[in-house]
Amino acid sequence: MSFVLLIFIKNPRLGQVKTRLARTVGDAEALRIYHLLLEKTRQAALEVKVGRWLFYSDFSETGDAWPEAEFTKFVQQGDDLGIRMQGAFHQAFDAGASRVVIIGSDCPEISGNLLEQAFAALEHTDFVLGPSFDGGYYLLGMRAFSPWVFQGIVWSTDSVFSATVKKIQAAGKSFSLLPVLRDVDTAADWEAVS
Repeated sequence: MSFVLLIFIKNPRLGQVKTRLARTVGDAEALRIYHLLLEKTRQAALEVKVGRWLFYSDFSETGDAWPEAEFTKFVQQGDDLGIRMQGAFHQAFDAGASRVVIIGSDCPEISGNLLEQAFAALEHTDFVLGPSFDGGYYLLGMRAFSPWVFQGIVWSTDSVFSATVKKIQAAGKSFSLLPVLRDVDTAADWEAVS
């Protein structure tokens, strides 16, 4: 289990997911779209032979679409996204992982091949990033626990990716980039990828 894929998802509940999208399409349609995004994420994760750690937003579910035989399940801990991601990376490296990659469930273009590229990139660089068109990132990977990469970032803004790259460069670390992909947050995003 030296390679670990961390997957952050929200518990799929009506009115609790894709709230920006829901303002345009309604809660029921936003939930339906979120289930499609979860399915894409799950399929991509199942295509890579790594440890798969699934982190729910609120509570761990059993008997859902994420089989316990394939996914080790946890609940995200912490007040903001940075603290929650930092905690998940810490947990994986503490358990003996040598390369750890995190993804969310907002990027329908994610694939097993892309995830394999991310893990492979960590053979020769300290970090790997998958930038998204909105200025954030859909994937982050590292080969040593680096909590500083999450600190002082203003989350859910269009500066997340650039601020993260600046931190990596300031620390004198190397990084690889994956293709720029689209996260789905709004109706326009969904139309662009569906």
